[in-house]
Amino acid sequence: MQIYNSQTRKKEEFVPLHPGKVGIYACGPTVYDYFHIGNARPFITFDVLRRYFEHRGYEVTFVQNFTDIDDKMIKRANREGITVKELGDRFIQEYYHDAQSLGIRPATVHPRATEHIGEIIRLVKTLQDKGYAYEVNGDVYFDVEKDKGYGKLSGQNLEDLEAGARIDVDDVKRNPADFALWKAQKPGEPAWDSPWGKGRPGWHIECSAMSMKYLGETFDIHCGGKDLLFPHHENEVAQSECATGKPFARYWMHNGFINIDNEKMSKSLGNFFTVRDIVKEYNPEDIRMFMLSAQYRSPVNFSRDMVAQAHASLQRLYTARDHLLFLKKNAKDLPLTAEEEALLGRVAESAARFDAAMDDDLNTADALGAIFEIVKEANVGLNESSSRAAVEKTLQTLLELTDVLGLLMKKAEEGLPAEIQALADERAQARKDKNWKRSDELRDALAAAGYTVKDTPQGQSITKA
Repeated sequence: MQIYNSQTRKKEEFVPLHPGKVGIYACGPTVYDYFHIGNARPFITFDVLRRYFEHRGYEVTFVQNFTDIDDKMIKRANREGITVKELGDRFIQEYYHDAQSLGIRPATVHPRATEHIGEIIRLVKTLQDKGYAYEVNGDVYFDVEKDKGYGKLSGQNLEDLEAGARIDVDDVKRNPADFALWKAQKPGEPAWDSPWGKGRPGWHIECSAMSMKYLGETFDIHCGGKDLLFPHHENEVAQSECATGKPFARYWMHNGFINIDNEKMSKSLGNFFTVRDIVKEYNPEDIRMFMLSAQYRSPVNFSRDMVAQAHASLQRLYTARDHLLFLKKNAKDLPLTAEEEALLGRVAESAARFDAAMDDDLNTADALGAIFEIVKEANVGLNESSSRAAVEKTLQTLLELTDVLGLLMKKAEEGLPAEIQALADERAQARKDKNWKRSDELRDALAAAGYTVKDTPQGQSITKA
């Protein structure tokens, strides 16, 4: 598998630190509100990364944190008259709700910053003891000038950062690029005891402490949105490697931005949407399909037309799946014909193209193309007279590959709604009576209700459109 490593700025062959195992750390949400559509892209992308490694037989430890203490959380909790913990508890549950709707599986571990204060303090103390951090009035800062490799992840030059930084009159930092590891308590803020007095963690330090606790001081992959590359991930690299003297993450993966109707998403433009808002208008699985229709590093444009296209593509997959389920239900145990052997060979070739696309830096767009090749084979080459073995193998391949992408999560309907079944029964009788006009009218009524009808020798097949 080739992965584009943000640190080296090139594709590299993925070689796991430990054979057969993969450790992945993905930056999670700050839980002061519902997560937005921009957050949804990395959550979906790296859920697929995890699923694909599992598909390839790896044992995956997937860690995604919750930032449950920061300035925004404190302000909102104070505004609502509740504790920061109560706010965090609430929006962590809301995260799970929205993530589940998008087909995002829970991580192996979801650590919370406030539950790892001990690990954070020990890491800050190590940096101070090694001369990489200094304390001023209860605040502790990382000294970027002490880290000779600072800027290697993002390609930022420290001299340029210093020149471009604004220095406040009362700034106590030695260098404007220095960043907080620990913040002294201010009135009304939650705080924990530390060697520097009561305070709370800085933002960057929590991810270093939690990733190293669950994945080790060096691990395979660290991922997140492109907006986190600098300063967050740059600072993680600096503080982690200075503390341990070892490489931190071996591969860095960053997804591209989302535009809304060809404009950058921002609150000032009024095009800033939470997933909770979006799913009032769009099916969550359509959103997932839309996200996967482009390679993860490419920018994508979220619009009604693009989501409509994703919806149509997803429905093609559901129609193919439901048709194969119908054929399987009625298929007979016949030996494979030469034509079916050839068809299954082409299905296997498409599955190999799926793996090749995913091996090429998680190219989900081309992987979807390979899945639709299988759909075409099924639609053209399989029918009511096909053998059970041919139908089952095609269906199995389709389900395995769509599962890697987290698609086709809705189960096939066990039965039709009563009003739809009544229309279907009436149509079956109309066909039996050779009342073709009434049969066509009922087909149109079923279509208007969102159902596709296909007539077969075994009867009519009715699937949700």
